[in-house]
Amino acid sequence: MDALTDAFGAAQLWLFEAILQPLMFQAGWGNFLEDGYNAMGWFLVGLIQLVVMVALIAPLQRLWPAEPLTDRRAVRVDILYTLIHRLGLVRVVLFFAVDPLFDELFGHLRVAGWPTWHLDELWPGVTDLPWVSLVLYLVAFDFVGYWVHRAQHQSDRWWALHSLHHSQRQMTMWSDNRNHLLDDLIGDCIMVLVAQLIGIAPGQFIAVVAITQLSENFQHANLRWWFGRVGERLWVSPRFHRMHHAIGVGHEFPAVPGRSGAPVLGGCNFGVLLPWWDMLFGTANFEVAYLPTGVRDQVEPGPHGLRDYGQGFWAQQWLGLRRLLGRG
Repeated sequence: MDALTDAFGAAQLWLFEAILQPLMFQAGWGNFLEDGYNAMGWFLVGLIQLVVMVALIAPLQRLWPAEPLTDRRAVRVDILYTLIHRLGLVRVVLFFAVDPLFDELFGHLRVAGWPTWHLDELWPGVTDLPWVSLVLYLVAFDFVGYWVHRAQHQSDRWWALHSLHHSQRQMTMWSDNRNHLLDDLIGDCIMVLVAQLIGIAPGQFIAVVAITQLSENFQHANLRWWFGRVGERLWVSPRFHRMHHAIGVGHEFPAVPGRSGAPVLGGCNFGVLLPWWDMLFGTANFEVAYLPTGVRDQVEPGPHGLRDYGQGFWAQQWLGLRRLLGRG
């Protein structure tokens, strides 16, 4: 673990000093060097993730596909989403638009005497061990992620944005980042706020995000895999998450035995990394099936016909805003 951390830090420092730092001085951004160094860390994590995806997950998709890959145009749009997110563009937007607000907010709290609290200080000598604290923070963020994800499905307004993610009829490892940018901004703000409240160190926060994102890439893969009766209850598998994307199952009909009636927002399998929360709160669906993915109103006409979620990046973003405003 220490060797990997040292190697990552050395690569981050070299890339920053060789490439980004000269450009920042040339642009007159010398007062943002620390932020630039952190941004280079996120960029490097994104590069590593892309390498893992192409080298490991992509071959698995070709060997054990859940369905034939027919809509390559839709996949190319998802690749664009992934590059935008993993190579730092969203982090840049957060830095300029949101980070100053959080800095001011927490600055006022510190001045008012609000103490800095760290989750890994619960049991000195145990929870502050590096690997223990990493696991602790993974579980804590996953718990928050479950409720954020569930809220995306149970709020009409939020679902208007989040439904873009579910509109992909051809799921692949690239589909994780197929989100409306405003949806991403809301989710990222919540996670940054939680990170500040529970006192996670920046390096560990990057590790938690990197592990979570790679796992989500694997879960979205076009892959006919499940982890068996026991394994399915330990970690979210491609089968478990595909059920969450299944038409009329993953975004409707809350998983309550015996429920009937008209479709309502809800669904099943909201867990990000761990299926434990779905099991605990009654939203788990462990049926071993690989159903078609998408949103019901894409395939079943409503009062105004079939809903269009857009074919390209900008069309998808614009139509998401129209849905949010009740005009699409």
